[in-house]
Amino acid sequence: MTRLDRREFLLGSAAALAAAASASAAPASKLAQRYQGFGAAATLWDLQADPRLGEAISTYCTQVVPVLELKWPMLRPDAHTFAFERADAILDFARQNDLTMRGHALAWYHDIPDWTKQIKDTKGVERAYVDHIGTVVSYYKDKLTSWDVVNEPIPDNPHSPKDRRESFWTQHLGNRWIPLAFRTAAAADPFVKLAINEYDIESAKDTFVAKRAAYRHLIMELLDQGVPLHAVGLQAHLHAELEIDTHGLAEFVTELRAWGLEVLVTELDVDDQKLTGTPAERDAIVAKRVDDLLTAISTSGPVRSILTWGLSDRYSWINGTFARADKQPNRPLPLDGEFKPKPFMNVISKFTRDV
Repeated sequence: MTRLDRREFLLGSAAALAAAASASAAPASKLAQRYQGFGAAATLWDLQADPRLGEAISTYCTQVVPVLELKWPMLRPDAHTFAFERADAILDFARQNDLTMRGHALAWYHDIPDWTKQIKDTKGVERAYVDHIGTVVSYYKDKLTSWDVVNEPIPDNPHSPKDRRESFWTQHLGNRWIPLAFRTAAAADPFVKLAINEYDIESAKDTFVAKRAAYRHLIMELLDQGVPLHAVGLQAHLHAELEIDTHGLAEFVTELRAWGLEVLVTELDVDDQKLTGTPAERDAIVAKRVDDLLTAISTSGPVRSILTWGLSDRYSWINGTFARADKQPNRPLPLDGEFKPKPFMNVISKFTRDV
């Protein structure tokens, strides 16, 4: 397929998705049932393949975030091309269904297209980096509510609070890749909310506590430097076998809010691969973990934005990544594989109705 054919195909797909969304747009009564501040991640492929997914998102959610469509590999097939069509199609779906959309992610150690690695000099890397962030944020100016500007900057097992994850960006730009991303994004859109985003900081396990300390140190460092950071994302990819460190997490969030930062739950799901028992028993534990998480975060104020990484178990990345030993499907999300709500969804309702 040529580039022109590909573009026409994607634009046709976008139009079809938007038309389908318009035809099934949620009526006023359904809008009143939505969980305010709640949203889900989705891919365009899944939205196009299964109308039930779009219907579920329009029923329960007020926001959506693309899983892949705003990351470098899909946006930047080569150094000279910005391919916005797939992300635009999700934005069209959001608008047709009265949803807002947030952006994910501008700078990440992972998913860097091969063409960037052909750049050998620091000035060339910086030029490509700034051009990408500035162009993408400018393109979506006034269209998105927030951006995950820097994603996962902390290593999984930091030895000190000053540790940062090594990556292609750190090799060429050092630790300034982080403030540079925020300042470039703020220059492109002074009004969009800019967030940093990280996972595995929610339990009392030693590595999680160390990672939380390093995350805190980085956030404080950025604020001290006057970096335009507005929000802190807690991905909350939870492990069902690990209890939430409710005290430590509540203290952390209270401190962030005292610094003037908003706290967002950005990628919530619960991996139950290590749980035994019936699906109902596992679902109860999953719901308890989510309840403990949101209770801890709510200690110092309401959680105004909760996004799950997917909405139905049928379209969760966890089932393709963390297989259960008993060969049963993992049950990580608020809706099961047939789009029926689970206890997880009751917890979401508890924390979003009055937001």
